[in-house]
Amino acid sequence: MVMKRENTEVRQQQIVEAAQKLIFRYGSEHLTVKRIAKEVGISEAAIYRHFTSKKSILCFLLSHIENVLIADVSWKGDGNKVVTIETIEMSIRKHFSSIDLRKGIAFQVIAEIISLGDKNLNKKTAVTINKYIAGLKGLLSEGVQSGAVRKDIDLEATAMLLFSMIQSLVNIWALNSCNFQLIEKYTSLWRVFREAIIPR
Repeated sequence: MVMKRENTEVRQQQIVEAAQKLIFRYGSEHLTVKRIAKEVGISEAAIYRHFTSKKSILCFLLSHIENVLIADVSWKGDGNKVVTIETIEMSIRKHFSSIDLRKGIAFQVIAEIISLGDKNLNKKTAVTINKYIAGLKGLLSEGVQSGAVRKDIDLEATAMLLFSMIQSLVNIWALNSCNFQLIEKYTSLWRVFREAIIPR
């Protein structure tokens, strides 16, 4: 049954969510406009009213993922609250809770898009990842300013290390069909990471 005509914003969101689900189920190489249309319950022509191509859908999806990831790791202090090591730990823990709820789909979609080998999409993906790492760096920087994080650490390298820890854990979790508690594994990794960044 064909769905009623929706406004552009609603329909774009439906199309992007369908693309995300299909990538999660079948991989990006099997993502087609026809499959997206079937998932949403509209015609292929209706898809092209909102996007010019599969690539433009993937670009829009990357923007959506970027917004979600940046929102997860952005420090939302009230301006007066001092950032403690516990604050940083809880921010990353909440991020993992969100990843768990979304079944790690953002990281899987990014990996799938990279596997397509499209140079322009890869550039956009690199921008997304760099912004995400910058968000992690910003959180750690707040910790340095408050004295919760060592002042002598290389913030860029430490943010990259934190990103690698998050991405690796999510990848292992996804490859194992999410059959272990993500938060528990994160907690044990955090203890090691924490020891490296707290003041001596």
